[in-house]
Order: sequence, then structure tokens, then C-alpha cells
Amino acid sequence: MTLEPAKFRQAIIENTLRNCQLFVGLPSADVAAIAAFTVSKNLDKGDYLFRAGDPSEGFYVMQKGGINVHRVSVSGKEQVIHVFRPIESFAEASLASAGGYPADARATETSAVLLVPKAEFIDLLRRRPELALRMLGSMSQHLRVLVGLVDDLTLKDMETRVANWLLKRCPRPIGNKPVEIKLDRTKRVLAAEFGASSETLSRTLAKFRDQKLIRVSGKMITVIRPQELQELLRRHVGEL
Repeated sequence: MTLEPAKFRQAIIENTLRNCQLFVGLPSADVAAIAAFTVSKNLDKGDYLFRAGDPSEGFYVMQKGGINVHRVSVSGKEQVIHVFRPIESFAEASLASAGGYPADARATETSAVLLVPKAEFIDLLRRRPELALRMLGSMSQHLRVLVGLVDDLTLKDMETRVANWLLKRCPRPIGNKPVEIKLDRTKRVLAAEFGASSETLSRTLAKFRDQKLIRVSGKMITVIRPQELQELLRRHVGEL
């Protein structure tokens, strides 16, 4: 049986929402109700989804690509808050604020996002108080994820962040056989996700390479001895 285009789009939206941390555990009926007024948006690389101060339309869930959320200082320096990837949500704070978006959001590549409109979503919560209670549970878990992100960006040095990122992409349990990791983004974008410059990321990778822990060839990073990298990570965490 082939779904009609409108129903197919609806099914794709529901699937994205269902896999987003913010909506994990919600009944199918609630996910379908939210999907019914959710809007799909496509962006080319470099397009702005919103700029700081723009009136809030709602919050977003990533479908494809990457969205760089950042602030620009008075001196013009761009400070990356996070590069959001598929099934991550962002700008939820706009639901409880009458102000506009507090930062800029720009596509790092061809991207697709879902806009969950503010007015419709709040109206649904008012009509479905049980949904609001379930959302509180989901948002508390989502907050834990964001706190972990803040920890990564503020409480860990660059070597720890990079080592942790590499080890998360190694099979469990961590062994000592080489593991190849193919980058699906540029090193500049990856550095932005670490809250660092491309030069800082390159120096960190070079240090790991000099220690014979990794090998870098184009978009491929080979973790030569994962267990030793894990031990290095433990030592760094213990010293912080």
C-alpha cells in the first residue's frame, strides 16, 4: 500500500518527533497531534533560520544537516553555542518567553528542520494538561542532556573533549583494535561543535597523532589504540 504524499510527509514528521529526546515516551496520539501543525523548512548552506532578536515562531527539531547556533560579540567574534544535528531540538526557551530568539541560527550545510509553532503548541498544552505533564518529564531529561553538553564545553579541556568524541564512536566494549571514523562534516564545523577554532582542533589531533593514538587521512580518522586513548581520557578527567 502506497501512502498519499500528504500522509507520507506526516509519517516522516511523526517519526522525527518520536525519535527526538524531547518527545521520547509520548503516546502516538500526542505525537500525531503535534505533527499535524508542525512545519517543514529547508535551508541551503549559509542560510539563516533566525537571527538574534527575531520574534519567536516556535522551537525546532533537526531532520537533516546541521544548524550552527551562535552569538556575535560587540567586536564581531562569533561564539558557537552548539551545532545541532538530526533529531536534536533547540530554541525551546522561546515557549516561555515573550522576547525574540537570543542567538543566531545558520545552516552549516543543506539542512531540513521542523518548526513546532509556538501558538499552536501552547494552545495544545492548554487543552491537553496531561500532555503538558508528560512534556515536563521529557524536558527534564532533555535538560540533563543539555547540562552534559555544557559540561563538555566548559568543564573539560580540548583534549578531553576530542578524546571523548572519538571514543563515543568506537564499538563497545572498548578494545585495542584500530577503529576507523569517517567525518561527515568539515573540520571547521567539527571544531565549532567543540567550541574551538580549527587551529585548536588541528593541534589536538596532531598531539594525538604524535602519541601514536590516531592516524588522520583526509576525512578519515583511525583510532589506532582505543584503550590507550580511553586511559588518556581517564587521566585527564582525574586531573581536572
